[in-house]
Amino acid sequence: MKIPSDYIEGYEAARSLDPETASSYVAHTTIGDPEADYVVERLAPLGQEESRRLIRAGMNSDEEALRDAPSYIRDFFKGMKDPPDWVDYSAYFPGIRMFHRNSQLVLGAFVGGVLIEGFSTNIGRSFYITGRLRDQGVRRLKQNNRHMVEIFMPGGLERDGDGWKLSVRIRLIHAQVRHLLNDSPDWDTKSWGTPLSSAHMGFAISAFSARLVKHLQSLGAVFNDEERESFIQVWRYSGYLMGIPETILYRNEEHALRIFEIGGMCEPSPSLESVAMANSLVNSAPLVIGIEDSEERSNLSGYVYKVSRALIGDELADELMYPRSSSFGVLSWFRMQSRFSKLLNRILPHHMQDENFKHFTTLLEASLFDEAGITFRLPDHIYSERSKRW
Repeated sequence: MKIPSDYIEGYEAARSLDPETASSYVAHTTIGDPEADYVVERLAPLGQEESRRLIRAGMNSDEEALRDAPSYIRDFFKGMKDPPDWVDYSAYFPGIRMFHRNSQLVLGAFVGGVLIEGFSTNIGRSFYITGRLRDQGVRRLKQNNRHMVEIFMPGGLERDGDGWKLSVRIRLIHAQVRHLLNDSPDWDTKSWGTPLSSAHMGFAISAFSARLVKHLQSLGAVFNDEERESFIQVWRYSGYLMGIPETILYRNEEHALRIFEIGGMCEPSPSLESVAMANSLVNSAPLVIGIEDSEERSNLSGYVYKVSRALIGDELADELMYPRSSSFGVLSWFRMQSRFSKLLNRILPHHMQDENFKHFTTLLEASLFDEAGITFRLPDHIYSERSKRW
């Protein structure tokens, strides 16, 4: 097995704990998404608008438009028409209820927890090079929010649901970014493996599901075992639609946590790119919900830093060069605020509450809904600021 040099040291340590998972993880660092990669390579000469037209036809099952579409477009969407045997749409309802009942906490755990943990891996290099948070970062974060909202809508992951379409859209965008990075001198394949590799996608979806559940518990979310497992299975199918091969796609919560743990051991220490991405994410949070006053932005960013440090732990927070602060009692105070807010909302619907807490728990409202509907354009330049709008 040819291991990218960045992973050799971590792999040796991880192999002593779980050789099977460690070997699988590092093997997937050199694998992308062959089917989607083939599609975007064939679309590349056609230009952004023609690519968008063909992708939209496939997403919307437009038989008339697909009749004259290239065979690789028809075959790609035909291959995803039927879900795998393990998909049970009816089993997703408990997870959907859990999501909406705790929606005020979900994105706080997402932004302050799992996205930060994701950027601490080499996946941060891809985002840093392309500048996805440097240019139009707020739009990108709102698009991510929209995806999460849609997969947790009833029927959202069925073939004609927006959650299905947005998951497949992410798959194609990742393939396009791989295509652009593979042709760029900015990417060091020998050291880092394949950009946006299936290893990183498997790690990310494990974080979005099992780690997100853990962070939600830390923030005071309430759910039972059935809802918990259902929530994790919603993410699993979304990950499948995003092109994650089943060889690195978790089966259940325990498996997801194992992939996260062993994959994290294989990853190198956070790079400067990871540091930049993590801190950019925290400082983007106020802009996502439209806070432009510099003092308010600074106060909310400081609050997010404290909650995030408490979620991810002091060791990782220090590696990511977070501002120094104590995380002692932060989550206990947050949970108390959450309970107090729920109580007052029942008694006094228009009560005043701590501004930072209120902003942090309403981040989920900041989702992108384009008037023209979902855009199926792909980025056409490696650098976000030089790409046409997508």
